[in-house]
Amino acid sequence: MELNDLEQQRAEKLARLIAAGHDPYPARVTRTHTNAAAFAAFEAAESAESDPPTVTVTGRLVGLRVMGKASFAHIEDGSARLQLFIRQNELDDETYALFKKEFDLGDFVQASGPLMRTRSGEISVQVQALQLLAKAITPLPIPKEYTDEQGQRTRYSAFSDVEERYRQRYADLAVNPEVREVFRTRARMISALRGWLDSQGYLEVETPVLQPIYGGAAARPFVTYHNQLKQELYLRISFELYLKRLLVGMYERVYEIGRDFRNEGVSHKHNPEFTQLELYCAYTDLEGMMDTAEQLIVYTAQTALGTQQLTYQGQEIDLTPPWPRRTLQEIIETGTGIDYTAYPDADALRAEMRRRGYQAATNATWGHLVDNLLSEVEPTLLQPTFVYRYPVEISPLAKQCADDPTHVERFELFVAGMEMGNAFTELNDPFEQERRFEQQGRAEAAGDEEAHPMDEDYLRALKYGMPPNGGFGLGVDRLAMLFTDRHTIREVLLYPHLRSKDKESV
Repeated sequence: MELNDLEQQRAEKLARLIAAGHDPYPARVTRTHTNAAAFAAFEAAESAESDPPTVTVTGRLVGLRVMGKASFAHIEDGSARLQLFIRQNELDDETYALFKKEFDLGDFVQASGPLMRTRSGEISVQVQALQLLAKAITPLPIPKEYTDEQGQRTRYSAFSDVEERYRQRYADLAVNPEVREVFRTRARMISALRGWLDSQGYLEVETPVLQPIYGGAAARPFVTYHNQLKQELYLRISFELYLKRLLVGMYERVYEIGRDFRNEGVSHKHNPEFTQLELYCAYTDLEGMMDTAEQLIVYTAQTALGTQQLTYQGQEIDLTPPWPRRTLQEIIETGTGIDYTAYPDADALRAEMRRRGYQAATNATWGHLVDNLLSEVEPTLLQPTFVYRYPVEISPLAKQCADDPTHVERFELFVAGMEMGNAFTELNDPFEQERRFEQQGRAEAAGDEEAHPMDEDYLRALKYGMPPNGGFGLGVDRLAMLFTDRHTIREVLLYPHLRSKDKESV
């Protein structure tokens, strides 16, 4: 490995430690208390007026004040930050000398001794034994802190290049506690989603990631190849068709939380690999899915955050039910002035959109033009809103409205100007589904790269009989953005996809 000057200095310290007979990466560690548990144990002993406990704690050195015969350090583990009070007369001369000369910020250490309060009142370990657990060769970036006249402390990111935070997430997590909290919140959120569904009798299942036919959404797939089977396969873009096959198999409520993969653009709310929750429930419909989505998300917010009132990018968001339910026609007409149902073909709608200053591609179908109009309105939908009744042309898996065959029973859920979820009264007529697939095939032949492919096996499953049902898909990453007040999806993915460093940025 090539080392810079600072890394070389630390490597030399490592060599000196080894030469002195110390293992800088020991295989065994002793810990009696986490840092948080040490605080609790001391406070309990203090309340009981008993002798302070002796502990062995571990953590990363995050603060270091080396003086003459007494030094102070802070270590941080996964629970808290704890001060070490290190005096030469409590350690042997060699250990104290090695500590002063060879230990650095970022090193992992183990310290033993009784707990105490310093003169300033800080709970600390009076160190009687000290051992290096892992030598840090590369210095961690140091976050910058500023304290104003009122004593309010502001912490700035340690990375001058924000993208390096994502490339080196391990270092980002090590120096930014608030980033660690984002992913703790995400974990609580996913646990709450799962807990609510389990309590409602949903069965968690797993469906194939590698699929011979992709489907369940309008998206381009990633393509791969199985050498042994000599078979082209696709990374899934949705769980939908596999989950609905399970309804045919007599499960009535199923769900999956997992990764989907879509070969599409990257933006502040799109990543090629993302986490999705999809659930399907027999003997319900679109309205039942609205109730389900509302209850699920409200429960998750209350469980993970303790509140239904959120702040997202300066906007107050109130998740208190019931949420408004508005038709797509109403939403678009209110936001753009265009009643798209008054323009029943693509050419007429395209002309009206252009007349009002909206972009309208020459090769776009009527359904896609309607979807483009919705995109214009989407940023204004701040409070949770169900938008329902979509064109059949862009909803090949949903059941048609009884009073209007050009539209289907579908909703999208919007919060904070983002689409959070998508739901249908699911189509269970195999002959109509076949006609929809054939229409999608014609769209693909006309140049639609996101058209849904024909799936003969899914049609075969439908012919065995699928109960009436409703389905709902929730973007887990976007919900995490909302719950943690993060503007970009990269902030809520531990390892977001990034452009290669040797490629020009766009």
